[in-house]
Amino acid sequence: MTVHIGAEKGEIAETVLMPGDPYRAKWAAETFLTDAKLVNEVRGMLGFTGTWNGHKVTIQGSGMGMPSLSIYVNELIRDYGAKTLIRIGSCGGMQEKVKVRDVIIAMTASTINSPSSGIFKEFNFAPAADWSLLQAAVTAAEAKGTPTHVGGIYSSDVFYDERPDLNEQMTRHGILGVEMEAAELYTLAARYGCQALAVLTVSDHLQTGEALPSEERERSFGDMVEIALSAAFSER
Repeated sequence: MTVHIGAEKGEIAETVLMPGDPYRAKWAAETFLTDAKLVNEVRGMLGFTGTWNGHKVTIQGSGMGMPSLSIYVNELIRDYGAKTLIRIGSCGGMQEKVKVRDVIIAMTASTINSPSSGIFKEFNFAPAADWSLLQAAVTAAEAKGTPTHVGGIYSSDVFYDERPDLNEQMTRHGILGVEMEAAELYTLAARYGCQALAVLTVSDHLQTGEALPSEERERSFGDMVEIALSAAFSER
């Protein structure tokens, strides 16, 4: 056990999918895993371990924002031996070509600030996905026929953003979408020598104002979970 994860040794898989919402972790585990077992409920941050196509998988909530995700990723890697971590979550679209319900596979994740900023000081580290995972995810998305975009995203450290000038510049520079966790995930994976990727469903759009109704989100998120699982266990 750790301070934030109540699982016993051996109950966490080397491959961990990480939605922000703990109840989305529950839904994904019940929907996609066989013999899913609750292995963590400390602070209500649910985690489940089961199998997918015979492979052991943990689906663990990360909470909202980079500080929360940083706690869980550090403990999952350091104390439980996680090797492959894939964020599965929602994001806001920022380009006209990106539509609600599309999937974004994040090659890079830019940010203003993260829990790791103090380590780098004046150095601007460039958080990037693991190439082999990214390549496998693109292949899986193409096989499913899911509308998919690959490129840079923005990991914000605030939800209620009041920087239209910054949003304009990010859109101008091709940022596909905005979320709140991937940049720290990619940084920690680099630090520990692990694999990381973010596979995101566009749930709303900053340009058009369109948003998925809550009752449609789970159905739309299914493709994202299947892409992540396929990428994690592809032969590469």
